Amino acid sequence: MNADDYLLLRVLADGAFHSGETLAGQFSVTRAAIWKRVQNLSRVPGIDIQSVRGKGYRLPAALDLLDAEAILARIEPALRSRLSELQLLPVVHSTNEFLLNQCNPLLHSGHACVAEHQTAGRGRRGRQWISAFGKSVCLSLAWRFDLSMADLAGLSIAAGVAVARVLTAQGLQGHGLKWPNDIHVQGKKLAGILVEANGEMEGPCLAIIGIGLNLRLPASVAGDIDQPWTDLGACLASLPDRNRLTGDLLAALLDACMQYQQQGLAPFLAAWKEYDIYMGKQVDLLMGGNRVTGTYVGLSEQGGLVLDSPAGRQTWYSGEVSLRGKA
Repeated sequence: MNADDYLLLRVLADGAFHSGETLAGQFSVTRAAIWKRVQNLSRVPGIDIQSVRGKGYRLPAALDLLDAEAILARIEPALRSRLSELQLLPVVHSTNEFLLNQCNPLLHSGHACVAEHQTAGRGRRGRQWISAFGKSVCLSLAWRFDLSMADLAGLSIAAGVAVARVLTAQGLQGHGLKWPNDIHVQGKKLAGILVEANGEMEGPCLAIIGIGLNLRLPASVAGDIDQPWTDLGACLASLPDRNRLTGDLLAALLDACMQYQQQGLAPFLAAWKEYDIYMGKQVDLLMGGNRVTGTYVGLSEQGGLVLDSPAGRQTWYSGEVSLRGKA
């Protein structure tokens, strides 16, 4: 999606009819050029533009588009001062990948980006994160830690707690955390967190924390999701304002990064336990073709999963390990 297409979408975002003639005059182009932009927009997953002779073009419903100033307004000044830049992207392959390529590895404050849509969003273990334009929160934050790579092992735990708390504040109930990085509601995935870090083994390290949160996914993309899923539209009576929610999530991540730098994982472990959906349950750990079954008894001080199995008590770290509940 180019800049001209996105500007047209911002006009159509109110859900009202706009005639081709009016739009052509507004953008100082021909009606044929407007028609071409409409066709471009209609190819984007999640955008369905109706065309009615004599009335013009409209979206079936108003679209809650991102606004950088509205997002930043949700962040208190002390935290906002620690954010060097917030970039708003209409469409991007991956917000994590974008920051990895764009931000300065020596930055001394946060660098964030948000996108209306990701075409190649990523999850753990190479899985794709499916989203639709304007129907999700796609947010990434880059933060430089004066910590070793090993010290960052629990960062996804801290980020998960931050996200879960924001959702609680939005009125969501019954959600929980699945080690090491997912938020579920009644066994269905609502949000995922991907932390990617690089740097010196002994530090400093640049970590990029990505959040994908389903708001109201259309049926057109649901068939591409390969696991049980849900969205906030199915869990809440009314959706929160997208910009306010995005701002609250970014503020929570900034605060979590500052706290993690100073105190490590310890301040987040009690809260994780409150949200943990598998505590005390029988689970399977999948590692490639191998499977280990045991009782999940919580997290280690470093954020590893502690499992009681026939082989004894063992601690596992994320890497290529996948957690599954027993049926």
